[in-house]
Order: sequence, then C-alpha cells, then structure tokens
Amino acid sequence: MNETRHFDLSAAALHIIAMTFMLMDHLWATLLPAQEWLTCVGRLAFPIFAFMTVEGYFHTHDLRKYLRRMLVFALLSEIPFDLMYGGTWFYPVHQNVIWTLLLGLLGIHLMEKARKKQKLALYVLTVVLVVTFGAVLGTLGMVDYYGAGVLTMFVFYLFRGRKWWCFLGQLLALYWVNVELLSGLMYSVHIFGTEIELCQQGLALLALIPIGLYRGRQGYHSRPFQYACYAFYPVHMLGLVMALNFVNR
Repeated sequence: MNETRHFDLSAAALHIIAMTFMLMDHLWATLLPAQEWLTCVGRLAFPIFAFMTVEGYFHTHDLRKYLRRMLVFALLSEIPFDLMYGGTWFYPVHQNVIWTLLLGLLGIHLMEKARKKQKLALYVLTVVLVVTFGAVLGTLGMVDYYGAGVLTMFVFYLFRGRKWWCFLGQLLALYWVNVELLSGLMYSVHIFGTEIELCQQGLALLALIPIGLYRGRQGYHSRPFQYACYAFYPVHMLGLVMALNFVNR
C-alpha cells in the first residue's frame, strides 16, 4: 500500500527557524539598524516561540520542571536583554520575552485545570478572567510584547488543533493582536512600480505558514540540544552587545 507523504517541520526545525528569525531581528536592533528587512523577517519569531511553548505545555512530562527551567533562563536572560535594549545593566521598563511565555503558561495551566472539571460555565468564566488578567499583567509587568504577547499564547491554546476553524481562529485573532493592538511601524514595498505600505507587525501572521507545517513530530531531541536552545537567547544577546561595543569604540 502506498503511503502519502507530506512535507512537515519537526519541533526541532521550528525552534531553529524561530531562533534564526530572532537573531535577524536582534541584528537589526544592534549592528544593522539600516537593514529594516531584518526586523520584518524577525516579526515571525515570537508567534513560533509562543506556539512551541504551548505545545511544550501539552507534551512535557513534568510541568514543574518545565516552568522552573524557563524561570531560570528568564533570570539569566534579563541582564543581556537589558544591555541590548536599554544599554544598561538594569532596565526595569522592559522585561525579556521568557517572562511573557511564563505568564502565558501559568494562564494556560489555570484554564486547563478548569476545563478538566468538565463544567462549561466554570471553564468559560476562567477563560475570561485569565485572558483579561493575563493581558493586564503582561502590560503592567512590561514584558516583551506586553499584554499582546500573553494573548498570543492564549490564541494558540484556545485554537489548538489542525481543523480549519482552528487555523481561521488563529489567523483572525493574531490579526487583531498584531495589527490592531501592536500596530507599530509601516514597511514600504514596491510592486510593479506601485508603493504599498504594510503594517510591519502584521508580518507576524506569516508565522502561521511554518506553524501549519508542524504535525507533532519532535525531530532531533537531546538534553544538550534542549539546553542549547534555551541558552541561545541570553548568549546571542550578550554576543551582540559585545560586538556593538567593539564596533562603537
């Protein structure tokens, strides 16, 4: 019997793609500010990280270890993040993106606990409260992407699955989060002599393409690779800061 093979992306491949996009975004923020296309491509990174973190919640064998590991790297990443974005060791008005993912995970855990009680009214009330307070906490805590980043996590939780309505829900909700809430800079594109302005943050919706190619396959996995993915975040920021300081001497 012939098996129909579909091209797909593993979890490992998605992590590598997201890290590459993030590096491009941070290169624009530090060494290559004139290359605006880098940050446009970089808009795809966070939705992929948010999606993979939600998947991690449902696939982890030990939630406490998962949260503890993220907490450790959130703390380790704060100084490199502050140096890169604020130019100082202590920059309290903006926190690194792992705090955003942690807030989202805690909210998802609360919603899942309510769902498992199999009481629809309780679940709906919990979802409303968690989504509201998650967005507020993300904004007041000034985590990366603010409350909109936490909402992105909830979008991938509430519309988790491969049915058409899940994809449509992700598309519409992420459009609202990125274009209406975050908005931001416009990026000019010239097509056949016509200049078209695109909402730069709206390019984040293109992340749904690689996300849609993920079908649950883990791909390469080992403890060193896992920790390398976590360590990449603070290490690459620290490396970019050092390179920027060298160039500006």
